[in-house]
Amino acid sequence: MRTALARRAARAAATRHAPSPRCLSAVPREAEAPFCSSTPDAPHESYPKLFEPVTLPCGLELRNRTLMGSMHTGLEEHKGPRGLDAAAAFYAARAAGGAGLIVTGGVAPNREGWVLPLAGKMSTAAEAKEHEVVTEAVHAEGGRIAMQILHAGRYAYHPMAVAPSKKRAPINVVTPRALSDADVRRTIADFARTAELARSCGYDGVEVMGSEGYLINEFLAPKTNFRTDEWGGSFENRSRLARDVAKAVREAAGPDDFAVIFRLSLLELVEGGMAFEEAVALATELKQAGVDVVNTGIGWHEARIPTIATCVPRAAFAFATANAKKALGDDAPLLCATNRFNDAATCEAALARGDADLISMARPFLADPALVEKAWSRREDEVNTCIACNQACLDHTFKMMPVSCLVNPSAGHETSLVLTKTTTPLRVAVAGRCC
Repeated sequence: MRTALARRAARAAATRHAPSPRCLSAVPREAEAPFCSSTPDAPHESYPKLFEPVTLPCGLELRNRTLMGSMHTGLEEHKGPRGLDAAAAFYAARAAGGAGLIVTGGVAPNREGWVLPLAGKMSTAAEAKEHEVVTEAVHAEGGRIAMQILHAGRYAYHPMAVAPSKKRAPINVVTPRALSDADVRRTIADFARTAELARSCGYDGVEVMGSEGYLINEFLAPKTNFRTDEWGGSFENRSRLARDVAKAVREAAGPDDFAVIFRLSLLELVEGGMAFEEAVALATELKQAGVDVVNTGIGWHEARIPTIATCVPRAAFAFATANAKKALGDDAPLLCATNRFNDAATCEAALARGDADLISMARPFLADPALVEKAWSRREDEVNTCIACNQACLDHTFKMMPVSCLVNPSAGHETSLVLTKTTTPLRVAVAGRCC
């Protein structure tokens, strides 16, 4: 499978970089400029900020300011036809489409952190080895990929679920066990071990999931942290796990050419959540701990306020990232805005305003894996735009069904739904139209 993917990637790369009107930039660019990336002397005519390359503090270079955000796909598992071979094809298609940095679906650092029993986990060298097919496929397309380390905490749907305190989530039937002091320290070591393993199998970085109501976020919020030891009470104590995980991950992964991203909730949307001022203070400490990018998290999964539905205006939550950037001033790490960005123009506007340094899009890459390249080559009218319906992505996740896309049924099925040109074409009339 790996060899076949490499051959396909090589053919695609040769085709993509050949002189073709469909792949030429709207403006002249240096011959050495990476695909979907401009140069200081030749900025992109329509999206100069979006296609501006960026070098992270660790030294890792990204070809543009787009980040494909993490989402549960069901492809992070190790076995079966929808396992890592399928994930390799899925992510390779998005790398070929111009994404600056791809972040995978969540991978647990230990069994307690599983979202579901037997979900994706990386705690052994053998498990890391299985991921090489993913990183090799993405690199063959000239892309960068980071693995998200996700500990589900009280959102875990299995009897081994753990949390800072013994309090069940309203969207779960499982009551978690409260972690002991020794358990917390072991969990920090597990995060570090997973980061080290991720680097060993070719990932360009990791994202620590610290938002959306998962374990680290549960420690940060008074709503879910009732501890009286050094891991609870004051914000200094409640944020200790986040700081220690970030430090341990950076130390384990090494200082050079390996990105450490931290998903930090800047807007909790639940009562008893972490205050904005606390999140801003933590962002500074995360930067000092070696975090390269703070990726904005919006809301918990149990929040009742829509954050990614069609009714939410585009870039509706960019203000949270912009407010953090303003409050942090010169101490700001690189900040990534997220939620309801689904076209290049909206991304460019936020970057031009200075709201963020990078823009994360997740489901728009389900709808069209080449949305970045199409903007680069001024074919925006060909983009298959995400309509934020949630019907084949988020709804499927909560129903434990394979994730795909209502407007792009090939998403998540790249190895099984392969369309080829027919040798017996037909003339077909279509009656009716969409509204």
